[in-house]
Amino acid sequence: MPDAVSLPSSSVVARISIDAGKARHVFGDIAASFDSPDAVTAAFEDGHGEWTIAIHFRAPPNETAVRALVALAAGAETANALVFETIATRDWVKASLDGLAPVTAGRFVVHGAHDRACIGINRLGIEIEAALAFGTGHHASTRGCLLALDWLAKARHLRNILDVGTGSGVLAIAAVKALRRPVLASDIDPIAVRAARANARLNRVGGAMAIVRAAGVGARQLHERAPFDLVFANILLAPLQLMAAPMARLLAPGARVVLSGLLTAQANAALAAYRMQGLALERRIVLGGWTTLVLRRSSRAIAPLRRCP
Repeated sequence: MPDAVSLPSSSVVARISIDAGKARHVFGDIAASFDSPDAVTAAFEDGHGEWTIAIHFRAPPNETAVRALVALAAGAETANALVFETIATRDWVKASLDGLAPVTAGRFVVHGAHDRACIGINRLGIEIEAALAFGTGHHASTRGCLLALDWLAKARHLRNILDVGTGSGVLAIAAVKALRRPVLASDIDPIAVRAARANARLNRVGGAMAIVRAAGVGARQLHERAPFDLVFANILLAPLQLMAAPMARLLAPGARVVLSGLLTAQANAALAAYRMQGLALERRIVLGGWTTLVLRRSSRAIAPLRRCP
């Protein structure tokens, strides 16, 4: 997406609020339809599981046509819920970012450019441009992963790291800074891949992050770098369950896996899938109705359990 667009003093923005489970899919389709010199799409996380997707237009758009395009991407109900407003700000993205306070998780502080000078010298600052992709650090699932990383980094030697579904790249960037090791990050969404690369450069860790477009954990690029000592997967319950078996094949003995994107009521279902692959629960972090699981593979090479036919 364009991240530096000259806009008129008065323009139109169409906004829709949507739950986190649908936001990634909806945003990808809408961004592909509207991003251009005359319209910019962005998504902002509110920290409570809701996202606001905004389409900012230089000139007043054809509202009927816009709703029709959104309906194709997200359905008629979402399209009908669009709200159109005329706003009088030239820098609407900056205005949105200025409302996001820094997020602290252990030693990590995730922040926007407006708080760059406020990060303490004993903190690990991660600057994320919220307009680029999902993952500003405000959501409880991201904070849970950062707390897990802070805990793991203090006592364990983790050399080969993978971040599946990296989004904005916040977890991969945090891992590079905390562990001082290179990280492989992947995402199925090309917008997220571009965003993660931009954020890696912004945080001066681009040389230590390899970011690839890949679906799940079966991609060749991931297997070429295996086995991994640490894997992050901050996604959703269903894909986490599906990737349990293939992920287990990527793990080194004694490896840790950090799973998130789970409502607290879903955590045990995810845990069961990974226990069948020989992983054990090491820590559970619960924040605001969301759960992050830290799992450990045995130090001995034990074949994962298989489901009976």
